[in-house]
Amino acid sequence: MANTAFQPRVFSGIQPSGGLTLGNYLGALKRFADMQNEGNFETIYCMVDLHAITVWQDPETLKRNTRELCAGFIASGVDPEKSILFNQSQVPEHAQLAWIFNTVARMGWLNRMTQFKDKAGKNRENASVGLFAYPSLMAADILIYHATHVPVGDDQKQHLELTRDIAAKFNHDYGVDFFPITEPVIEGAATRVMSLRDGSKKMSKSDPSDMSRINMTDDADAIAGKLRKARTDPDALPSEVKGLDDRPEARNLINIYAAFADMTPEQVLADVGGKQFSEFKPMLAELAVSKLSPISSEMSRLMQDQDEIDKILRRGAERAREITEPILAKTYDIVGMVR
Repeated sequence: MANTAFQPRVFSGIQPSGGLTLGNYLGALKRFADMQNEGNFETIYCMVDLHAITVWQDPETLKRNTRELCAGFIASGVDPEKSILFNQSQVPEHAQLAWIFNTVARMGWLNRMTQFKDKAGKNRENASVGLFAYPSLMAADILIYHATHVPVGDDQKQHLELTRDIAAKFNHDYGVDFFPITEPVIEGAATRVMSLRDGSKKMSKSDPSDMSRINMTDDADAIAGKLRKARTDPDALPSEVKGLDDRPEARNLINIYAAFADMTPEQVLADVGGKQFSEFKPMLAELAVSKLSPISSEMSRLMQDQDEIDKILRRGAERAREITEPILAKTYDIVGMVR
């Protein structure tokens, strides 16, 4: 089914699990602000707190992390007037549609989800049902808005394919063209930011070394210091992208620079090819500090007024429900629920 019948609408969410990193910014938050400002889509962004509790969370920490994530969205350029910004649990239609989708999704589909296998590990029998059924809720998050596009990282592509399968099966089972077949948006030079200590591993807040990542709360000195000490190799930078093959740390730093500068890696290498890392790293550090320091400062300022953050989230939830309530009501009607 073509999505031409649906209003162009972007949905994406981030778990409020604390410890925002450069990977969250370049891989998600910056892209969200860019998509909002392009004006081609209605943009809806969510703190997916229902997803967060698929593994146990300390309640007070979860509240703080949700507010900090909201501050991160806003400081990164997501305008709660231009975009709809809210936390998932304030919009009950997400969970209600997820139950419908639990009846549409097949056990075999969920059994194939590699992220569940990774998170459950060998202790699969002790994992929560919520962790297993997480992809049905993710599908509901997207489709309760009839979202036509979702910016995703590589690690979520499989879940979006499941979302498309659920939409197609629902439409087929009930003989309707009701849910769009959502398109992934995978773009940008740094959609997957790697560790500063090991270019083969994704940057992660769970890495024991704080030097492996740039935290969104790091100050200018910390940002510059971590980039200057980032692991590299002894060779000069190449002039073409193919020269980055088998050089994961070099590729990572070039991608980070490209993302900050809104350039392609090819354009960056045309400028810096032949330079040693001793010359390139200070350039990268200066650029990163100029982009990240204002965000860190604004996040800190916003967190001083948590009542204002809560007000923004409540208003966002009200706007979200203007979209979700009629879509859920129509879904119930299609399924045959007496209203």
